[in-house]
Amino acid sequence: MNQTWKVSIPCTRAEARMLSEDQMFIASSDSTPTIVASETDPKHPDEWMIDVYCQSEPDAALIGNLLQLSPSAAAIAFRPVVELLADEDWVTLSQQGLEPLRAGRFHVHTSSDEPTDEPGLTNICIDAGQAFGTGHHETTKGCLQSLDRLRRSGHRFRNIADVGTGTGLLAFAAHHLWPHAKIIASDIDPVAVTVTHDNSELNAIPLGNGRNRIRLVQSNGLDHPALNQRAPFDLIIANILSGPLVALAPQIAAASGAGTVLLLAGLLSRQKAEVMHAYVREGFRLKHMQLDNEWPSLTLVKSKKYGWPRKPHRRKSPLASDYFGEC
Repeated sequence: MNQTWKVSIPCTRAEARMLSEDQMFIASSDSTPTIVASETDPKHPDEWMIDVYCQSEPDAALIGNLLQLSPSAAAIAFRPVVELLADEDWVTLSQQGLEPLRAGRFHVHTSSDEPTDEPGLTNICIDAGQAFGTGHHETTKGCLQSLDRLRRSGHRFRNIADVGTGTGLLAFAAHHLWPHAKIIASDIDPVAVTVTHDNSELNAIPLGNGRNRIRLVQSNGLDHPALNQRAPFDLIIANILSGPLVALAPQIAAASGAGTVLLLAGLLSRQKAEVMHAYVREGFRLKHMQLDNEWPSLTLVKSKKYGWPRKPHRRKSPLASDYFGEC
């Protein structure tokens, strides 16, 4: 009988994101753990929980590394909760709290739930797992709603980039909204790229370089040559964190042309001013903001006077690397 162990540890949202992307602690385990990050209370948007599922009993090294990667838990001397799960389908159990979600025209559900047959809704199946972004957090919901609003207002895009794609959800949504567009989805985390590949098969999303397809690349920000070759983009989506958003502003601006639409999320309301300052300095102007609790989704447009001066540079941004983790 296969055993499944679970380690639970509280953390902040930023730590949850970094933990779900950082694979350093895996080296102390005999098998690759699966990580599920979840918000514990919508009234406290910075309080999150990481559940790490392992096929063997977690050792002291793994637990110690988890605490090192969650400074907020270490600061209060929190002892991680370790438990041996019953012989059940723990993946399904971990998703029981994820009710199907409607955001704009999208019905996001896990494989444990049935797709909807309601007219006008598009089903996307995303399972919780090692990558960030099941669609149930305000940032992703806000992005889905903002993308739907762009489509309803008549926007047409042919060249789209999803930076920090996570599970691939937003790239899939863009594919449904603009099926003839060329889309490239990137993430610094190789696990996220693998998860997005698997999710594309689950949702019958074609992968590749042509139109009506999504290309997947592992990239630190916009450093990958494929992103450089496809620029300028007419729509860029970046649902990450405020720190990386600020650090990547020059790269994103270099990959934009006159009139490029930029959708930013992953920041809190108190971080909006800093993020906006970074992008206004690069020639973007705010056109729309959607606020869900303390999580704004910002839609910006590149001013025409900045134009498209050159191909984006491929120099890695040290700040982006610092925030994202390993490449």
